[in-house]
Amino acid sequence: MSLRIIGASFGRTASLSLKKALEILGYSKCYHMSEVVTNPEHSKLWLRAWKGDFIWDDIFNGYQAAVDWPVAAFWPQLIEVYPKAKFILSLREPEAWYESAKNTIFKSMDEGMHSKNPEIRKRILMAKEIIVDGTFNGKLNDKKHCIKIYNENIARCKQEIEPGRLIIFNPKDGWGSLCKQLECPIPNVDYPFINTTKEFEERWRSRKNPAD
Repeated sequence: MSLRIIGASFGRTASLSLKKALEILGYSKCYHMSEVVTNPEHSKLWLRAWKGDFIWDDIFNGYQAAVDWPVAAFWPQLIEVYPKAKFILSLREPEAWYESAKNTIFKSMDEGMHSKNPEIRKRILMAKEIIVDGTFNGKLNDKKHCIKIYNENIARCKQEIEPGRLIIFNPKDGWGSLCKQLECPIPNVDYPFINTTKEFEERWRSRKNPAD
């Protein structure tokens, strides 16, 4: 099985909603950071990939799509690995993206470093190397810097991914825009708008507290 859809957008651009949406459309399964939670051995695989040991078959075995971090950090390499795949660039207003990321992903990384759960610490250390240091140069509290990196990723996607393979998508548009670009029928269910900041916080606490 080979990836057919790859997300090039950073986390907190409605990527969990997109994962669910793609699975409803038949792209099953769809990889997401949440898969690392249920497959903790993947933390080591992603670090190997970050060091240049690309073992994509081991990571994406059984998946037809992949979105969110850490996938988003590797889309330039995945262009060549999956030449028939389409890339989805989900757009969100930069200021809103940063505030959401700061109050969810960035906050959980900081707290997770001190977790008593070794699997959480391994996952956070992987995310720190790839996302915190590798993507944002360790400057998560520098709003201007993070937004600059966020905008640069969008610009690079538009420049380097050929138009026939790039789907630019605003999650607020729901099924209409996505299905039109994927050339598929609109499902007879509501688009899955999920994982608000509050929902992220509740899910993070439910995973974190039992081990603490």
